[in-house]
Amino acid sequence: MKPPHLVFGRFEFIAENGCLLRDNMPVAIGARGANLLGVLLSAKGGVVSKPELMDAVWPGLAVEESNLSVQIAALRKLLGPTLDGSEWIVTVPRVGYRFSGPVERRSETAESGWHAQTGSMPAIAVLPFENLGGDVERQYLAEGIADDLIMALARLRWFRVASRGASFARRNGSGDPRSVALELGVDFLVEGAIRHTGDRIRISVHLADAPKGATVWSEHYDLRLAELFAVQDAIAERIAAAIEPELLLRHGLPIAPHTGNITAWDLVRQGMFQFHKVTQPTHLLARRFFREAAELDPMLPEAQIWRARVNAGLIAYGWTENPAADGKEGLDAALRAIYLDARNPYSHYGLAIVSAYTGRAEQAILAAERSIELGSSFALGHLVLGMARLFSGDAAGARKPLAHGLELNPHDPQNGVWFSLLMLALFFSGDVEGALDTGRRALKARPDWPALLRIQACCHAAAGHRQQAHRLAAAARDLREAAGDALAPFRDSNTEWTARLNALLRQAEL
Repeated sequence: MKPPHLVFGRFEFIAENGCLLRDNMPVAIGARGANLLGVLLSAKGGVVSKPELMDAVWPGLAVEESNLSVQIAALRKLLGPTLDGSEWIVTVPRVGYRFSGPVERRSETAESGWHAQTGSMPAIAVLPFENLGGDVERQYLAEGIADDLIMALARLRWFRVASRGASFARRNGSGDPRSVALELGVDFLVEGAIRHTGDRIRISVHLADAPKGATVWSEHYDLRLAELFAVQDAIAERIAAAIEPELLLRHGLPIAPHTGNITAWDLVRQGMFQFHKVTQPTHLLARRFFREAAELDPMLPEAQIWRARVNAGLIAYGWTENPAADGKEGLDAALRAIYLDARNPYSHYGLAIVSAYTGRAEQAILAAERSIELGSSFALGHLVLGMARLFSGDAAGARKPLAHGLELNPHDPQNGVWFSLLMLALFFSGDVEGALDTGRRALKARPDWPALLRIQACCHAAAGHRQQAHRLAAAARDLREAAGDALAPFRDSNTEWTARLNALLRQAEL
């Protein structure tokens, strides 16, 4: 059973995800403030010692007691006075603090109706999948996929997921999406269907914005039905990975609880818009936005996450005149992001990607692994783990995370880099045919990426396909050359592999 919501005065605190609401509207509290408030509220008016609070807010870290005083002061300012003018948080001299005032505990049942009215946190329901073949023996698979998807989505903290019981009560005809959403108290509906043909299964799924009555995302998957349980897990993970960024994009959700400074929050969004264009001018402009946001609000994790990512991108593509300075800025920003929101997989991804491009492959591996621990369907975490392993010379160990990341997120705007890395991992672990097959898929997605064509030409040359190798090498020369291909750490760290590629490319160009 989920923990109840804690209501006091004009506020409601959702301990499960650290969300604070005032008059049914979200209040930016920050990760440390949320931890502190959660501990005080859970004490039910009892005194919580300073050591206990510090252990809860800074687990495993040695910090000065003054840091706790600063956090308490910030939390008092955020909450304001009680109705009678007193403080919500009372100091107990030489001991600690206690929360003053009545606190009501609301159950999960009350939560669903309340959230449906406030819209404070987007909610999603997964309806039972339709078994199009009508095969009763396969009905368990249709239900199993929906079950696994509910559990996969529930692990993500950006939105609330309706319970299985509520969703599956709609088994006998879902009706109009708007009425179903109103009944379930959700904003989004996931519906799907499965069909069996021989030893293959086709799964179709779409995400609907119920209030607007519009489909915002849809996809289908064709898989071989060799191992049912593995298929269920794979599909649920793919769908969860695809739906999460769609919700973030469509619903304007912050990656982490923001701090209430709407100007800084807006600057980050402007920077994100420029960042995803992936050009030197737009990356430099994006960094200006992220820097300004970080200066305006030093407690905003997102500003630091994106500052780390954009500096890594400038180094990766060769768009910087001072890689050392940009690398230091990126590392500092990533570490600051982790300090502000250590439970956010994007914070650790920021550290991983900037570490990979500053010669710190081992640190990149650890940070990438941590990002995956925090979100198993976090595609970027898997991708950067494969990148770091390849940069460190572990081609075999890079294959699985790169392939899995691309499977989870096939439409990444920078997938030319990820495909290049997977091809290299396959080639240098002895799977030339696998590299060629990946290259064919890669060129469907990014036919304009010269590095992909060159790597594919090298693979063909190694396999003795002289005509194909020559054709691809010539096609690469005809494309407009980018400033960088993001493979510099691979070449610098693996000189023998680089020499082999150069020799194969010369052979292909003959």
